[in-house]
Amino acid sequence: QVQLVESGGGLAQAGGSLRLSCATSGSIFSIRAMNWYRQAPGKQRELVATITSAGTTGYADSVKGRFTISRDNAKNTMYLQMNDLKPEDTAIYYCNVLSYFGNDYWGQGTQVTVSS
Repeated sequence: QVQLVESGGGLAQAGGSLRLSCATSGSIFSIRAMNWYRQAPGKQRELVATITSAGTTGYADSVKGRFTISRDNAKNTMYLQMNDLKPEDTAIYYCNVLSYFGNDYWGQGTQVTVSS
């Protein structure tokens, strides 16, 4: 049984930082990409950052230069370092893993709230 568990969310002031973690358990074969998504109230879920099996990263324009995605394969954990937070970063953040076999796994989400 594959599980993804996010942690590290919470309340931050504008300009502050948070680091999200996504711990994976169970067997996930042939990971194609690991992603962070977020969903703000009344808005669609959006892709925030991605890291491929080759280590290539990509970011939404709204977070470029402020967020950094990384992974620690030995710990089966993915991270999202979020700096210079803005109120518009307030959302539920979800981790997602895609495999080459078409499997699509999601965590339960962690709330990030940024106050102005």
